[in-house]
Amino acid sequence: MIRIHRATPVMIVEAIEPVLAFWCERLGFARTIELPDGERLAFAAVERDGVELMFQTWSSVQADAGASVHPRQPRDHTPLFLEVASLAPIQAALRGADVLVPERRTPYGSRETIVRAPNGQVVVFAEMPPS
Repeated sequence: MIRIHRATPVMIVEAIEPVLAFWCERLGFARTIELPDGERLAFAAVERDGVELMFQTWSSVQADAGASVHPRQPRDHTPLFLEVASLAPIQAALRGADVLVPERRTPYGSRETIVRAPNGQVVVFAEMPPS
């Protein structure tokens, strides 16, 4: 039997520092792993409430995995969907960020706010309806 314990997205970014400011300073994630590359970071992981996100610079990916794994830099980003207990504190934390959709209600009843993170990642924060 195959068991998968968790999934963690590794998002490829140009620079890690602006992304850490977004996730840690605005949304309260804690830095758990940082791998320096000279004056900058090459890789970082953040965690909050059992949710882990990882970020790696494109130059680090090339040095680490090489062109055989990533022959060219990804241009598009897979949207990241995060279910939250309450949308209100998320919306407050996102004031001044690149908010694409301040709030919407979906056909399945969730309330959502959609933002673009500094690396271009589209992030959906969703408060699901009570079951």
